[in-house]
Amino acid sequence: MAEGENGIVGTQLTVGGGGDARPIAMLLRRRQEHTPPAIPALVWLGGYRSDMTGTKAMELDALAAEKGLAAIRFDYSGHGASGGEFHEGTISRWTEEALAVLEHAAPETVVLVGSSMGGWIAIRVIQELARLGRGPKVAGLVLIAPAPDFTIDLIEPSLSEAERVSLSERGYFEEPSEYSPEPNIFTRALIEDGRKNQVLKGIIETGCPVHILQGMADPDVPYRHALKLMEFLPADDVVLTLVRDGDHRLSRPEDIARMKAAIASMLPE
Repeated sequence: MAEGENGIVGTQLTVGGGGDARPIAMLLRRRQEHTPPAIPALVWLGGYRSDMTGTKAMELDALAAEKGLAAIRFDYSGHGASGGEFHEGTISRWTEEALAVLEHAAPETVVLVGSSMGGWIAIRVIQELARLGRGPKVAGLVLIAPAPDFTIDLIEPSLSEAERVSLSERGYFEEPSEYSPEPNIFTRALIEDGRKNQVLKGIIETGCPVHILQGMADPDVPYRHALKLMEFLPADDVVLTLVRDGDHRLSRPEDIARMKAAIASMLPE
């Protein structure tokens, strides 16, 4: 697809084969000609049921435009403009899609910015890049209200008996969403796959600086979860910013300013 006047290319990539194929929608901002290829591209990894046109994703793209950087946004399968069924989504599946997008866009270096569940995906992407021994160098990691292992630590321990029965008999359960008229759906496949992708079990070797932004008034991911994540990150180059009155979204102007400052701190002078 042709590049738009705003420097963004909208395109899609098919991930998976046969009956598992799903089109993944992407918005790719080209770096400006004067920007060296080694300067990191900004990569947005959204949260559960969010998409690449949300406030923080758009603000990340605006920061990239301001600084002449490349920016990569995409929707997981079952989200936003991408194909696939939401109820088939798992951490493994969405991580596979993130890796495919990075391979397609082929940046030399990236700063990964993960929001909520996107923080879990970001960590899994780093682990998979290291295992594969190819792909971009990760120069920085910014995590906003990160929710690694949320199925294990936040969902499973609080399941009601009715929810357990629903998982067993129907393969999913629903709960009201504060952010949408449609309920959140959590499937047995997502929960079982979450155990296979657990990251809070040993030192997480990121190989790059990490900055975590966490609201202390977050009703979805308690700030203590960010403190737990800190225990598994190497001591060097890790910053945690606690926002006393911050909610889960951290989308207020002052929160966006914090996000942009954290991202900017990962870029070369």
